[in-house]
Amino acid sequence: MNSLNIYYKYILIEKELIASLKQGEASAFKVLVENYQDRVYYSVLNILHNATEAEDTAQETFIQVYKSISGFKEESSLATWIYRIAIRKALEKIRKQKNRQRLHSIVPWWMPSEEKSVDAAYLNPGINNENKEKATLIFKAISELPHNQRVAFTLIRVQGMKHEEVSEIMQLSIKAVESLLSRAKENLKNKLKHYYNS
Repeated sequence: MNSLNIYYKYILIEKELIASLKQGEASAFKVLVENYQDRVYYSVLNILHNATEAEDTAQETFIQVYKSISGFKEESSLATWIYRIAIRKALEKIRKQKNRQRLHSIVPWWMPSEEKSVDAAYLNPGINNENKEKATLIFKAISELPHNQRVAFTLIRVQGMKHEEVSEIMQLSIKAVESLLSRAKENLKNKLKHYYNS
């Protein structure tokens, strides 16, 4: 079977899945979760750097998908639409964390302090044991990037997505995504220069 036939077969299967989801078929939703749960989890883990937060966010993503599928207009692929929801949920979590941290700095006696976990390197199956320490430093530096830079860098450089895919997920032009990636790389180089020069 040539690549064009595989592509059309994939589109056909996806359209059937979407139709079944819109009809509220539980079996279709089960297939959706089985197909995307790991990808969604590792996408948000690489952004949030916290296993518990990533699990919560992945669950929230699928709840949102279940609630919103009837309004899915199929202007993008199903995967892009799901990733878009997941990234938005992850960024909402980050904003809430920042608000909690700000409030804690104002009234520390009222708000309990929260340890930020950087465990993405240790939970990511793609990173072998010898590289865990190095990866932890890199993930920590990534976690300190501005939101959009963090998302662009994570999706392209950590998860290996194409610029076009990330452009759709982030709803930005390819040029804007390239600019975010370039700034993220420059910021990371500055953050990690002490580690590499030591």
